Amino acid sequence: MSAPDHTVPGQASALDSAGAALAVVDADGVLVRWTEVAHRLLGHAAADVLGRHSSMLLDGPGDGPQGFTREWAGPVALRHRGGRRLDVDLRVTGLPGAAGTMDWLVSTAGVPPSVLESAAELCPFPMAIWDSDLRTAWLNDALADHFGLSREERLGRHLDESPLYANTEQVESLLREVLESGVPVIDRELSQLDRLRHRAYALSVFRIEDVRHGLPGVCSVNVDVTESRRARDRMTVLGRAATSIGTNLDVLQTAQDLADLLVPLLADYATIDLAESVRLGNAPLTRLGPMEGGNVPVFHRAGIASVHDDYRESLFARGSPVFVPPHSPFVEVLRSGRTYMETELDTEPGTWLEEDPQRLRRVLEHGMHSLLILPVHARGEILGVAVLVRSENPTPFDENDRTLAEELVSRAALSLDNARRYTREHNMALTLQRSLLPRNPSAGFSLETIWRYLPADTQDGVGGDWFDVIRLSGARVALVVGDVVGHGLNAAAAMGRIRTAVSTLAGLDLPPDRLLSALDDLVVRQGFEDSDDTSPTTGILGATCVYAVYDPIDERLTIARAGHPPPAIITPDGTAAFPEIPSGAPLGVGLRSFPSVELELPAGSVIAMYTDGLVETRDRDIDDGMERLRTALTRPPGTSLEDLCDEVVDLLPTRGQDDDVALLLARTCRLSADRVFSMEVPAEAAAVGRARAEAVRQLSAWGLDRVRAGAEQVVGELVANAVRHGAGPVRLRLIRHMKLACEVFDAGPGPPLPRHPEPTDEGGRGLVIIAELCTRWGVRRTGEGKIVWAELALTDEERLPPGPEC
Repeated sequence: MSAPDHTVPGQASALDSAGAALAVVDADGVLVRWTEVAHRLLGHAAADVLGRHSSMLLDGPGDGPQGFTREWAGPVALRHRGGRRLDVDLRVTGLPGAAGTMDWLVSTAGVPPSVLESAAELCPFPMAIWDSDLRTAWLNDALADHFGLSREERLGRHLDESPLYANTEQVESLLREVLESGVPVIDRELSQLDRLRHRAYALSVFRIEDVRHGLPGVCSVNVDVTESRRARDRMTVLGRAATSIGTNLDVLQTAQDLADLLVPLLADYATIDLAESVRLGNAPLTRLGPMEGGNVPVFHRAGIASVHDDYRESLFARGSPVFVPPHSPFVEVLRSGRTYMETELDTEPGTWLEEDPQRLRRVLEHGMHSLLILPVHARGEILGVAVLVRSENPTPFDENDRTLAEELVSRAALSLDNARRYTREHNMALTLQRSLLPRNPSAGFSLETIWRYLPADTQDGVGGDWFDVIRLSGARVALVVGDVVGHGLNAAAAMGRIRTAVSTLAGLDLPPDRLLSALDDLVVRQGFEDSDDTSPTTGILGATCVYAVYDPIDERLTIARAGHPPPAIITPDGTAAFPEIPSGAPLGVGLRSFPSVELELPAGSVIAMYTDGLVETRDRDIDDGMERLRTALTRPPGTSLEDLCDEVVDLLPTRGQDDDVALLLARTCRLSADRVFSMEVPAEAAAVGRARAEAVRQLSAWGLDRVRAGAEQVVGELVANAVRHGAGPVRLRLIRHMKLACEVFDAGPGPPLPRHPEPTDEGGRGLVIIAELCTRWGVRRTGEGKIVWAELALTDEERLPPGPEC
């Protein structure tokens, strides 16, 4: 009979799982334990040998082990089940049995059981043996040290009574699966409770046989992989940060993205507070007034996140200034550029929180116990601070948290700085563009105008589209729309140069074709000046323009275009069409050929000028877009320009257009005959007096006695210059409009040149007198000669409102 078994339940089973072939023989030499390794070595299954005498294993007689019932070590010849001889080294070691009896451990390994047991006890990895009911049968010191509770407190207790794992049900299911199937589980990663701290372990489980009681068990081995998991999680988090932070160039949104990433990953509550050097929008941040300790920078809350939806921890709303006491870690972090960590937040009297009672109340009210304040700095400049707080999570911040937080904030800081720099450039470009676009374009009584400027992106889109309405002499008006490809400061600056050039050339009263030729020459020369290799391609590229002049007296529109879409004309009956206007090359090509077209426009016609962003998109060609525009502009007679503008704007996609859009609508008026006086003047000196007299009579008829004396002298000087220095025929015209225009036409080729007469000179003062009496004067050429004109200012009462023909 075998001796009673007094070993700790499961202890022998643990030895059964060793790598050597093992067997246990009782005091009578009967085999009572047999391992799987022994089975593989000799071919005998446990059922074949248990209960039989150990001498059956020997290959022939021998007095060596004597049935393995005494301690000894040496070579032995054993018989394999298949009949072959096996020479092995065996060790026989006594094991205390019940009632003072002795069992014997037979092992092919030359390691005594005490050493094996010691190795299991001293193994640095937590190990435990669970019986078939999943009660703790054995555990080593490493497990007790890592998870608390002594060996005695855990032995015999069920898994759910002595939890080691964050998810006990999951682990229990795993142990039972291995117990039933016998298939080991290797390196199953789980979260476990380790003295109130969550750590990651790779759990391995294998089944062991306890044939003495006939019941199997399982052995679990835990390997701490917390650091490797943290490294992997850190890479995952940094990857998330790379894809979720800095996806746009908005300072507030970038700060909020960072706060949202920090909660609940690292903190229960987090804020991103930026200092006064950062602009949250269009206005700069300010400073607090003098305080104890000097000027304290004002932080503004750019981002906030919390595990609570109502942000109950926060004293300040997003976007508002944030007060901090002068002697606080917030200011110190901003000053030093180093992270501040308070593992256990000290709320006792005498700390920095005493200077900030409101914040102290929130800290106590919501159980905030651990604090991290990190500098947000990029490219050598500190932009603000990131504040992380734990309240719901009982674990204080540690160095691992600090390192990860610093990495996240550092990466986000670059995105914040990019957003800050972009915002600054964007505001500069927007300011430049707004300063260059006309603020209140007005054509006087000649045209009724309305306009829209729609950037592709209302936040980021500052482009090169532009328009202008320019009053010319003789009640005429110039309409111009242009487009410079691109966005940002370069496009806005290029647009400004072109618009200024157009305004200057328009002041010279150049016709549209000659104006665009001169503008093309300016752009080409600008390209050469900007280039490094005398190549004009580095200047303004992709600039287009359409320039039109409307004369309300003749009711004629003269148009020329440089690579720009043609304007649409809406007749008084509401029909819209695109007139045939030759398209010159875009500006800067240097061809200088821009044929112009003259159109007769009856009063009440509408001119629609626009940029290509209105009619051309990535998924729609320009022909289709122009047809849609024509349909939108075709409206019943009398439709207001405001409604017409809204119809056109509705063509734009609801999800944002691809390009900027400039739209200018102008309804024509005809200057009635009673506002224009014209007379032929003979090319003789005596005719000067008659011209002055007729002008005086007309001014009296108009009720313009206030300007009569000045106008009489201006008319006399203009007519005298034409008669004396020009060529006939000579014609005088007075136009009552926003100003009183005096025009004298003659067929002479050369324009009059101002002189600077000496005091003794008898003549040469005519243009000097005109310049003194008039608001402006000038010369414009016609096909037959030239017109010298001058304008005198009128009061609001002296101006006539639009007549019935407008």
